[in-house]
Amino acid sequence: MGKLKHVLAATLALSLAGPAIAAADDIKMGALATLEGAFTVLGEDGMRGVKLALQEFDYTAGGKKIELVTGSSDASPDSAVRAVRKLVEQDGVQIVIGPLSGSEGLAVKDYAKTQPNVTFLNGSSAAQDTTLRSPAENFFRFSTEGAQWMAGLGEYAYNEKGYRKVAVLAEDYSFPYTQVFGFLEPFCRLGGKSPIDARFWVPIGNKDYSSVIAALPDDVDAIFVALGGADAVNFLTQYEQSGGDLPLIGGSITVDQSVLGSKGKARSFVVGTPSAGPVSDTWDDPRWKEFVAAYKKAFPDGFPSPSLFAHAYYINSKAALLALNEVNGDLSDGEKKFREALSNLSFETPTGMVSVDERRNAIADIFLTEVIEGPDGNLMNKTIKVIPQVNQTLGVSYDKFLEYGQVGRENPSCS
Repeated sequence: MGKLKHVLAATLALSLAGPAIAAADDIKMGALATLEGAFTVLGEDGMRGVKLALQEFDYTAGGKKIELVTGSSDASPDSAVRAVRKLVEQDGVQIVIGPLSGSEGLAVKDYAKTQPNVTFLNGSSAAQDTTLRSPAENFFRFSTEGAQWMAGLGEYAYNEKGYRKVAVLAEDYSFPYTQVFGFLEPFCRLGGKSPIDARFWVPIGNKDYSSVIAALPDDVDAIFVALGGADAVNFLTQYEQSGGDLPLIGGSITVDQSVLGSKGKARSFVVGTPSAGPVSDTWDDPRWKEFVAAYKKAFPDGFPSPSLFAHAYYINSKAALLALNEVNGDLSDGEKKFREALSNLSFETPTGMVSVDERRNAIADIFLTEVIEGPDGNLMNKTIKVIPQVNQTLGVSYDKFLEYGQVGRENPSCS
């Protein structure tokens, strides 16, 4: 009887330990997105991108099951750090995908430096200095950043649209600073003007644009608008209602599907607005068409076409999964082999080839676009031109690029 008790006890112990051992052999991946606040719809589509990549790999990479743990922020750096700290220090994730917004990325990059045994891949945050200055060795961005997204737009506004003087309206944080720099640097170098007193900066979550609209100067050819999510929808709605008639130039997230695809909110007066960014809704390429079809099948209640947030989170998630396959899921020795695989990774995405530079920032194609009304009445971005393999220093040397200085409200001065 005593022997039987020992056998039963051993059997019970093994049955209890088995699932724990199996679970311990899984890989925990954390995904951080803005699932609250003004950028909620952006974060929701970012999460669709993560899930689309995981579904493509059947939630398995390197011979191990991937367990997804979600973290939520509100686009503020403090909320992003709180959420990522919980993912790493409480939930025990080994890989983080995120965050979404620019200043969040700067904060998470700094946090990554305190967690050398965890690997961080960007979500869609696109502030320049997340990777350009003082990068973290364990932070990778396979999605390009805000200045890269503007490739070709400043030249197009000056040479093709004939604009010579523009006002600026943007949210007051690092990502819009990066976009404004990316647009204005070539525009002003060609001879365009954007006076400092014609640049307007608003906080994330701003709801009333009446004072800004009233203050917009009359002697400009167009307004460059770098607002996202609910902020963009609120401004576009109020500007139309006020009778505003100045042409717009769109920041990447201002005329993204997260705004154009908002039910009942899209306004026909944005048709014809030029922009640039990492995706183009109408790109006639089988890789993009396949991605759009997979997105629509998986998320019938999503946007008419994947937003740049779904695209960015998908690419960063896929990079992690491909690298895990390459190292057979080996995350030992501070994830050294995994990071080497990421550093050397070059792969096909829905928008072309992507690889990373020595600071672990993406080199990829960028799309010059213009808003059109699609055949089904949805507003979409039409491809005007593809700018191939844009790097972070926009074709100049790293040292020369640093001479431009850090992005901010007054850089470039356009004087």
